[in-house]
Amino acid sequence: MMGDTVADGVRVIENIFIPLKDGTKLAARLWLPVEADQKPVPCVLEYIPYRKSDGTRGRDEPMHGWFARHGTAAIRVDQRGSGESDGLMEDEYLLQEQDDAMEVIAWIAEQNWCTGSVGMMGKSWGGFNCLQVAMRRPPALKAIISVCSTDDRYSDDIHYSGGCLLNDNLWWGAIMHAYQARPLDPAIVGERWREEWLKRVKAMPNWPMLWMHHQHRDAYWKHGSVCEDWSAINIPVMVTGGWADAYTNTLPRLLEGLKVPRLGILGPWAHIYPQDGTPGPAIGFLQEAQRWWNHWLKGEDTGIMNEPMLRAYIEDEAGAGKWADHRQGYWAAERVWPSPRITPKVFSLGDGVLGGASSPSRDIAFRSPQWAGMGCGEWMGTGVAGEQPADQRVDDGLSLCFDTAPLDEDIAVLGAPEFRFEIASDKPIAQIAARLCHVRADGASHRVSYAVLNLTHRDSHEHPEALKPGHFYTVTLTLNACGHVFKKGSKIRLALSSAYWPLIWPSPEAATLTLRTGSSALTLPVRPASPEDAKVHFEPALSAPRAPTTLLREGHAERTVEFDLFNGSATYRTVGEGGVFGEGVLRFDETGTSLRHDLNRELTISADDPLCARYVITQAYEMGREGWMTRSETRLEMTSTLTDFYVRARTEVFENGVSHLVREWDDKVARDLV
Repeated sequence: MMGDTVADGVRVIENIFIPLKDGTKLAARLWLPVEADQKPVPCVLEYIPYRKSDGTRGRDEPMHGWFARHGTAAIRVDQRGSGESDGLMEDEYLLQEQDDAMEVIAWIAEQNWCTGSVGMMGKSWGGFNCLQVAMRRPPALKAIISVCSTDDRYSDDIHYSGGCLLNDNLWWGAIMHAYQARPLDPAIVGERWREEWLKRVKAMPNWPMLWMHHQHRDAYWKHGSVCEDWSAINIPVMVTGGWADAYTNTLPRLLEGLKVPRLGILGPWAHIYPQDGTPGPAIGFLQEAQRWWNHWLKGEDTGIMNEPMLRAYIEDEAGAGKWADHRQGYWAAERVWPSPRITPKVFSLGDGVLGGASSPSRDIAFRSPQWAGMGCGEWMGTGVAGEQPADQRVDDGLSLCFDTAPLDEDIAVLGAPEFRFEIASDKPIAQIAARLCHVRADGASHRVSYAVLNLTHRDSHEHPEALKPGHFYTVTLTLNACGHVFKKGSKIRLALSSAYWPLIWPSPEAATLTLRTGSSALTLPVRPASPEDAKVHFEPALSAPRAPTTLLREGHAERTVEFDLFNGSATYRTVGEGGVFGEGVLRFDETGTSLRHDLNRELTISADDPLCARYVITQAYEMGREGWMTRSETRLEMTSTLTDFYVRARTEVFENGVSHLVREWDDKVARDLV
């Protein structure tokens, strides 16, 4: 096992244990400028449960090494119950997680190499909890950077969207089954590793069921949702996201809601740090972050606060399902957000027409096959080919569509489109999916934005109400924020469907919806060009050297849709061999640890029967080194009836090929207007 190292002016402490008041010790990896003991520096904390020694080592080294090379210490701490940290992990974003972070920040500030000023940053889970910890106001925490995160745990996370159950809730639960079945490293913790490993597996919850017990926006979700009290955060916030990610809505809401100094950067990227941003263009995000830290942790005037409040990339192409490493477009600058320069443009709905001359109101009934949505792509992009939405003609033909005439000029939008409509259902529970598409002159359809809504949540996520069949309701649906140019000669399309599989779990009964066109309209946030746009500039993407790795075996990935014409069913499949996204089997050369993660998903449904929906995920995760190889095998299956959801799970763990423990779960939870 690798020990501490010194190179290029940076000392890396491979493992350090941070003591907490209750006797728990959290494992950490630390990057220090070599002179920090004589000349103390500020420190940046990243605090996540993904294993600093191997799980995120490949990403941590170039990022945190960069900060240390530029005069700021960086520390990666594994949360309680993960990696080599003591304890058990019972759920995400618990109060205990925040309490531990408060102690960690205080400990960092007291070290002789630290000036007492601490920053906190993270992506996804780490982006969530730096916002949540900022609400707790630890004295030493001076500023944060939140990347690909949410301010609202119910409305904008991996569990629910618009009151609909996301199928990624099961995917993420399955990932947590595999992640939390990973062992502690005996090279760090010694002989107790096996006992602690099995203790974790024995105590593991059936992860997706934790979240399915909270189908409405109750106190569980309000905890850790910073939108509940914007004033709780009293330190500067930089927030970053990408259009190809699932968390695009957070950034504009944070800029609008917070009252502290704040900046936002919204690029074309997926769920990735922007210095590695794919699809590109990637930016010199670490330089931007260092300007931020130097300003708020060191008191230097770096000019960072002279930047526009929002720098956003406006995509200037319609790929219609074709993967591109680089998105065409341009950077836009907004000095304040919401921007007074952006104006609403209303498109009324007619008989298949969007924004045409006024026409008599019509009631149009539609019911999509349950597999409508097969072209939706992955809920959360990770920057790999095949995950983006397909050509939307796959789903447009199964939807109720409204098109503009060919545009006589470009229309650029920045912000969240809004669809206000009047609708009735023949069932008490029903869903609607709305897609905003750019239809090219050749007919190809590119999804620009979308939203889904459980219509029982039309007025409230906290207190939903069943629909009265046949009764018309007026509903407002906010689509996901976007930045896009609809080109001259193309058309804007609004496509509506009553199902969106495999993105969301279907309603218990197939519903026929009736849309009343006369009172329905789409509003787009139209943005004129600004001279300020040309002034937006980012340095090239740079980082410190990456952790040395060896590719032991090439990976493999597949994404397919299959229609069974005998059984009238459709199946969406993904395969990841070597890595969840086909990265391959890797070995970290400094520690000798190799990792392999295989995952297969199958989501099957028929055209007319939502109760036949079935979702199966199988995984195998191997990690270890010569003489010590561990493996976990997991399987999760989800089905439903009119009244209940069912999730069956199985996890088995092995050491050097010998099975040590099998856990099985067979759980159900009542459907509550979902």
